[in-house]
This record gives sequence, structure tokens and C-alpha cells, in this order.
Amino acid sequence: QLQAFGGGLVQAGDSLRLSCTASGRTLSDKVIGWFRQAPGKEREFVVAIRWNGGTTAYEASLKDRFTISRDISKKTVYLQMNSLKPEDTAVYYCAAGSRLIYSMFGVASSYAYWGQGTQVTVSS
Repeated sequence: QLQAFGGGLVQAGDSLRLSCTASGRTLSDKVIGWFRQAPGKEREFVVAIRWNGGTTAYEASLKDRFTISRDISKKTVYLQMNSLKPEDTAVYYCAAGSRLIYSMFGVASSYAYWGQGTQVTVSS
């Protein structure tokens, strides 16, 4: 089970940190990804991290503002978002996929387990 939280209403330029906590399953073979979906738009890839080893993949346009990290002891993945823009407004989901190859990190259908999503709203 995955739980994402930390969303909220912020102003443009603010920062926000989302958390995704996993429970009830091993993460040793997992990739944890963050995706987002804005109203009327398709779900899009944000960033992902391989639990073992920490290999990351970013959506290129977000790499300079977003950072993913993990706390192994807490079984939690964080998404630090800086310099937020109104276009970052979306529901953010975390997801877990097993034994993904790097080229599949950004493919939503590669992830079998999804959290409930947390709303991020950035006002201008």
C-alpha cells in the first residue's frame, strides 16, 4: 500500500515536499515513481527512483526544480518541489513498479501499485 501526502495550496515560487510511504511490502525490487495529472490532461511522468541503488530518472523539463529522494529506514520517498508554477497544479500520485528497466521508469503502465494522490495547487 502506498500513501502520498503533503500537497496543498501554495503561491507561485513557493516550495513543497510530498511524501510517499510504503507499507506491507518489500521495496527491494521496486521503482517508486511520481506522476501527476492536471484537470483535462493525461497523467504525466515526473520522476522515479530505484529503491536499491537510488538510480533516478526525471522528466527533463522538471529536473532543475524537482528532486526525488528516499529514506530507507522510513520506507518513504520524497518529492521536493521548488519554484512552483501555476502549471504544476495537479494531483500527484506515487506508484511502485517491480524490476523495471531504466527505459520503463517513465511509463505509467509499468507501475502496478498506485497511491491515492495528493492535490497540489499553485496560485499565481
